[in-house]
Amino acid sequence: MRVISLANQKGGVGKTTTAINLAAALADKGHKVLLIDLDPQGNASTGLGLSAPDRKLTTYDVLVDDVEISKAAVLTEVPNLWLVPSTTDLSSADVDLIEDKSRVLKLKNALQDPVLVKENFEFVFIDCPPSLSLLTVNAFAASQSVFIPLQAEFFALEGLSQLLLTIRNVRETLGSNLKVEGVLLTMFDRRNRLAQQVEKDARENLGELVYETLIPRNVRVSEAPSFGQAAIHYDKYGKGAAGYFALASEFLQRQKR
Repeated sequence: MRVISLANQKGGVGKTTTAINLAAALADKGHKVLLIDLDPQGNASTGLGLSAPDRKLTTYDVLVDDVEISKAAVLTEVPNLWLVPSTTDLSSADVDLIEDKSRVLKLKNALQDPVLVKENFEFVFIDCPPSLSLLTVNAFAASQSVFIPLQAEFFALEGLSQLLLTIRNVRETLGSNLKVEGVLLTMFDRRNRLAQQVEKDARENLGELVYETLIPRNVRVSEAPSFGQAAIHYDKYGKGAAGYFALASEFLQRQKR
C-alpha cells in the first residue's frame, strides 16, 4: 500500500484538484484507491460530491478520537475510490492534540488499520492543507513520498524551497525515507512565455522530479467541483481530463522504476 501526500503550502495551485483527479483516474484504471481529506476546508470531500451533513465520521475523528480509519472511509460515486472526509472541525486538531506525545504519528498509526491491508488498497493519497502545520507533518510522517503540484506562475519556485526543507526535516527527525514523488506543473498555458520560463526553470533545477505531463489551465476543470464530480468525469473528453489521465499513466509508469 503506497501512501503519498499531496502538498504545497501555497494555496490555489491545483493541489486538491490534482488529488481528486489523480485518485479518480487511477480508480478508473481499476486500482483500489483511498483519498484522505486532511484539509479543514474539506474541498476534496465537496469535490467528490459528499455534502457536509453526510460526513458522519471524518479525519478529525480518526486523529483526535482514534476512530478506525476504515470506519470513516466511504465509497464515492467513483468505483474503486474511497474517501475519508473532512470538516472544519479539523482546524482545531492542532490544539486538541497538543498534549498527545505521539501527535505527529496519529495518521501513521491510523493507517496500520488491518482492514486497509485486507481490502487490498493499492494507493492512499493524502490531500494536505495549504500550510506547514501539524496536519501536514502528520501526513508526511505517514507517507513514503510527497507529490507537489506547482502552479506555472512567477512565484512558484520560491515557496518550493521551504517545502523541500520541511520534507528533509521530517525525514531526519523521524528517521524516515520520505522522498519527493514528483513535481507537477498545473494551470499551464502554452501561449504564455512566463509559464514556459517556469517550466524551463523547474526542469533545470529539479530534473527528472518534474513530470513530463502538464496540466493545462482549463475552465471545465475549475467548474467540476461545484458539481461534486472529478473533472475527468465532468468533462471526460476535455483537455483537463486528458491531462489527468496522462498524469495517471505517467504516475503508474514511474512506480515501476
